[in-house]
Amino acid sequence: MLLLAVDTATPAVTVALHDGESVLAESHQVDARRHGELLIPSVDRVLAEAGLKLDAVTGIVVGVGPGPYTGLRVGLVTASTFAAVLGVPVHGLCTLDGLAYAAGTAGIEGPFTVATDARRKEVYWARYEDPRTRVGEPSVDRPADIAEQVAGLPAVGQGALLYPEVFPDARGPEHQSAAALASLAAERLAAGAEFLPPTPLYLRRPDAQVPKNYKVVTPQ
Repeated sequence: MLLLAVDTATPAVTVALHDGESVLAESHQVDARRHGELLIPSVDRVLAEAGLKLDAVTGIVVGVGPGPYTGLRVGLVTASTFAAVLGVPVHGLCTLDGLAYAAGTAGIEGPFTVATDARRKEVYWARYEDPRTRVGEPSVDRPADIAEQVAGLPAVGQGALLYPEVFPDARGPEHQSAAALASLAAERLAAGAEFLPPTPLYLRRPDAQVPKNYKVVTPQ
């Protein structure tokens, strides 16, 4: 088994290789505006570090979000393209689940909350009983609107750090880790668990909207 994991649903452009037992190489850069520029060089870098070629990969793991429209699509399109070219499966995982797994590696046992920055003064979030068990589906909300639901719980992710008045016990990790995502995927593959399809989990409409009262300039 050789899994190539990518995630661009958060400001982190993160890539990792996993052989089913451990992480062989990883790359992690935080730049919310350069997902498209950074992802492929990051893939090349982890392959070179591991001394492997892309055709050695037996499966692709990708974070499906939730995340902002443009950045999220970069990872999903890249993952699906690699899978099609190589003829290997692509396994989708919730980005928040990857952060939760990384939190467990950092020592958090649960229950706790994962929250990432959704912009517009909102967060993408979910509650977890433990690093592998999510409670319900991910949501997008204003932090003040979920204060009672997350009260008294530790929280991880950039969204938690941005709103300390709602998440006073905010901790690391701050950003997604493809290494954690790949490790979680390896566990689930070994257990025969199901994965999500490689389609984006947006939870809301994209920022770009067609104007409601635009003028028609083409000939009638």
